[in-house]
Amino acid sequence: MGNNIVVFGAGGHTKAVIDTIERQGQYRIVGLLDSHKAAGSDVYGYRILGSEQYLADHREEIDGVIVAIGDNWVRAGIVARITSLCPDFPFVTAVHPGAWIARGAVLGQGTVVMAGAVVNSDTVIGEHGVLYPKASVDHDSRTGDYVTLAPGATTGGNVTIGDYSVLSLGANVIHSVRIGEHTVIGAGATVLADIGGYAVAYGTPAAVVRSRAAGDRYL
Repeated sequence: MGNNIVVFGAGGHTKAVIDTIERQGQYRIVGLLDSHKAAGSDVYGYRILGSEQYLADHREEIDGVIVAIGDNWVRAGIVARITSLCPDFPFVTAVHPGAWIARGAVLGQGTVVMAGAVVNSDTVIGEHGVLYPKASVDHDSRTGDYVTLAPGATTGGNVTIGDYSVLSLGANVIHSVRIGEHTVIGAGATVLADIGGYAVAYGTPAAVVRSRAAGDRYL
């Protein structure tokens, strides 16, 4: 793979991803893609080139893409649109040099690991996830695809988090706990026991307060 990439997104989350990519020093951002903002405007000096159709029209010029959208469900939809337009198009992984990726850890394609985040030994992070600053996933854990750990969210070892789930600001999960898919753990919560899928839980200890459907807004 070459080094020319585009970033999909033009909002606040995109700025944080741009900073991670710039500091990583592995890729050259040639521009941004966005479905809602006009081509020609810019973010941090990077011009918006168009929508995802730009990739199909300039396939030979671009070596990879990363989707910099904060909402897990929306991010997945954009990844699906890009994949439909350009099958097998590579998604790049961005890791801030101030993050710690331990021996044996694995990061899925399209995932972003920001400054101060920790992925400990033999932990597997799924595709298109986000670890915000100072998020930490301890040893031998597994996160699914499109999972977000907000700033300061922390897990113990041997934790499993299902696809599309979120640990909000400062949430803590003790070792060997399982969290289902499409579940949101509220800010500052402490998870001491398994929590199923399609739920919103918060408090200390965390308790399920309501159900949620795939795609429900949480930001």
